[in-house]
Amino acid sequence: MARTFARLAGVILLAGCTIVALTGCPGSRDPWPEGNGKRILTSFAPLHCFAMNVVGDDGTVLSLMTNHGPHGYSDSPADALKLRRADLFLINGLELDNTIARKLVKSSGNKNLRLVPVGECIPEKQLLEGGCHCNHDEDSGKKHDHDHGKDPHVWLGIPEAIRMVEKIRDELKAIDPANAPKYDSRTSTYVERLKALQAEGREMLKDKKERKIVTFHDSLQYFARTFDLKVVDVIEIAPGSEPGTFKMNELIKTCEAEGVRLIAVEPQYPSNTAAKTILKELRARGIQAEFVEIDPLETARSEELDADFYETKMRQNLKNLAEKLK
Repeated sequence: MARTFARLAGVILLAGCTIVALTGCPGSRDPWPEGNGKRILTSFAPLHCFAMNVVGDDGTVLSLMTNHGPHGYSDSPADALKLRRADLFLINGLELDNTIARKLVKSSGNKNLRLVPVGECIPEKQLLEGGCHCNHDEDSGKKHDHDHGKDPHVWLGIPEAIRMVEKIRDELKAIDPANAPKYDSRTSTYVERLKALQAEGREMLKDKKERKIVTFHDSLQYFARTFDLKVVDVIEIAPGSEPGTFKMNELIKTCEAEGVRLIAVEPQYPSNTAAKTILKELRARGIQAEFVEIDPLETARSEELDADFYETKMRQNLKNLAEKLK
């Protein structure tokens, strides 16, 4: 009798585990509304905003990541629910979120899910070289000729953002041809807004003699190219990886030699780290160094995820720069 009960309990436990595996954690709610067109999942905030402006009322757009961006993301059961019923999964690509996405798609059980690395639609000649994630403190005298890959932070360049929006339009038309004219119309409207944003930013900065900045991590190359700025160096070789003594000294020398005052810091990371040390050292040497906050848009609070997110954040970045640059 005891053995029979034990076997029965085992069967019940196994069945319960199977149900949880298929439906998510107990009490988890399906995030997708019923009967509202295509279900579009995006990896993080900029893509969510781009997709919202193309989809309009003809579908639902959700973001996989909010408070944690691609550099610090870890998946959860709630994320699995988003993937299970999505029609389209839009990611940045260029090796920023590809590994995360492939893992999630494989475990989702959604055989119809279409994975699209949106940033990879940008022509290779338009892509910039990625930052070096090596530590050269110990081998500064050695030849440095290895490949850094491509810089994945393409959404921060307006011309690149426009190509990404157009790619999203094309993918939506492929899975929902009945609404193609509306996707075309919304995309045209949004692209004009993005072009106006670029013109507005250049106008804000046109009289600035200073054009050089040091950035916190290697995320602003496309932004700098869009607005005729120059990133002369970066502080962290990778997000969360503080520079060593050799790199710190090189950064300070570079700022002196290039006449760089502004250090771009990000709201996602504390500024009282190596950035503050460099700031203090430059000031001690008579340079009027300052921080300028530039948000790379990699994270967002849930309440910020709307169709205006990208323009709002980019305008604030430009305003911050306009106030600090001389």
